[in-house]
Amino acid sequence: MVKRVLVTLLILTAWFDSRACTNFLAGKDATTDGSTFISYNADSYFLFGALYYRPATIYPEGTMMDIYDWDTGNYLGKIQQAPKTYAVVGNMNEHQVTIGETTFGGREELVDTTAVLDYGSLIYITLQRAATAREAIKIMTDLVAEYGYRSEGESFSIGDPKEVWILEMVGKGPRNRGAVWVARRIPDDCVSGHANQARITTFPFDDKDNCLYSEDVIAFAREKGYFKGKNKDFSFSDTYAPLDYIGLRICEGRVWSIFRKLNPEMEKYISYIKGETMERMPLWIKPTRKIDVQDFKSFMRDMYEGTELDMTHDVCAGPFGSKLRCSPLTFKVDSVEYVHERPIATQQTGFTFVAQMRDWLPDYIGGILWFGVDDAASCIYVPMYCGINGVPECYDEHNGSLLEYSSTSAFWIYNWVSNYAYSKYSYMMKDIKKVQLKWETDFNSLVPAIDKVTVNMNEQEARTFLTNFSFTQAENSTAAWKKLGEYLLVKYMDGNIKKEVDGKFVQNEFHIPPTIIRAGYPEETLRQLVKEKPDLRVKTEKELNNRK
Repeated sequence: MVKRVLVTLLILTAWFDSRACTNFLAGKDATTDGSTFISYNADSYFLFGALYYRPATIYPEGTMMDIYDWDTGNYLGKIQQAPKTYAVVGNMNEHQVTIGETTFGGREELVDTTAVLDYGSLIYITLQRAATAREAIKIMTDLVAEYGYRSEGESFSIGDPKEVWILEMVGKGPRNRGAVWVARRIPDDCVSGHANQARITTFPFDDKDNCLYSEDVIAFAREKGYFKGKNKDFSFSDTYAPLDYIGLRICEGRVWSIFRKLNPEMEKYISYIKGETMERMPLWIKPTRKIDVQDFKSFMRDMYEGTELDMTHDVCAGPFGSKLRCSPLTFKVDSVEYVHERPIATQQTGFTFVAQMRDWLPDYIGGILWFGVDDAASCIYVPMYCGINGVPECYDEHNGSLLEYSSTSAFWIYNWVSNYAYSKYSYMMKDIKKVQLKWETDFNSLVPAIDKVTVNMNEQEARTFLTNFSFTQAENSTAAWKKLGEYLLVKYMDGNIKKEVDGKFVQNEFHIPPTIIRAGYPEETLRQLVKEKPDLRVKTEKELNNRK
């Protein structure tokens, strides 16, 4: 809480970009091993990347809980505390229930500034109370009905080892307690996603096993004058969060970028993303192949590679193909508004995860939060079992802050490496990817062995073992990333490249490199330079002799 209050001063004096996060979800029959998945990039220029931990607790009857706004730290009020809460690691609890989110905004007049519960508090309170995804949906909707919903419109990813759901919710305006909402279960053999744009359109009214909704979701829209058609034609998204071009290009575009990888039929929606056609993408798709946890990590690292939206080739990418785009996301030229491309992997990510939920193992072993900090494209996803008894120092929320550097904080170590890499992106990312692949390949081999060992232990022994394992991997991988940063500094210092042989820098007996690779600039950059400054051409001797 102290850290969020510290950052409040920044948030209160700057525009907060709500077009931020990205989630993907997969049902158990869409995956190679029967896991369910939820992934999340928590994106904000004001977010310090940390892994939060809340222990399981018993509370006396009548205990009240103070609520603080998740983004600003402002005190909002009190709610009744639950008699018993579950342990929570990041966005997964000890029953493997996982919740992620993306903000879609919606109609501004529906934000209830008098309510007690904001989206972040709602997530983490629910994780402490819910044993299943369905129970989480009921808890969330019951809480806002009683205490009000304070935030903008939100899409929530909610999952457990058997089911994954998308819940979309928007408030009813000032001093109007409750929210209107729809929740849809993703079919077990399908993949879905959302990225700051409401995606639930029409929905079945009589399929309670797979679709839940507030009783007044349509009646409220009629009352407000948002909808006048027949019930069967009612679309939650089109009514409460109508699409604009930003919603298409930088929000739906992120979902399309992964859908197209999973099913070639989705390629056609590029025209929808560009605002040329009206047909909306489906809420979920059936992939043409089964997917695994490494696929999900790659989804969160996507930067539109292989599409016309690839941002590493435009003028802002510079000569070395950087994906870094300075904010704000929108800009004007001659009074005309434009947007930068907005990929899934972005520099302002605070933390990122892929939640893997497995129903064939005890909960404390079955749930793994593959966790990383900073830019997903250049971080390592480290396995944090949901049965651990705390968080490692490198991920601790009190180890540094957004305004306080810490040499032992993973957030700052990874930011150091990525921010250096942006300067010579096309070169340095190759080195980063090598180390990233090595660690994640090792993790993917280690986890089955850890599962096998711990499943034969009693629960207390297993939790201790998993805590030690998760802590060790987090600290060791952070230390390795620090070494990587040092290596990159040596190799690319001052824009030159030092030559390597068998992983070691070539040098003479005085530790001086006999050769330095002067990589220069790509030809297209040089051509642009001489076009802008033709007088840089080296004059011939004859021309010099003819000087006046």
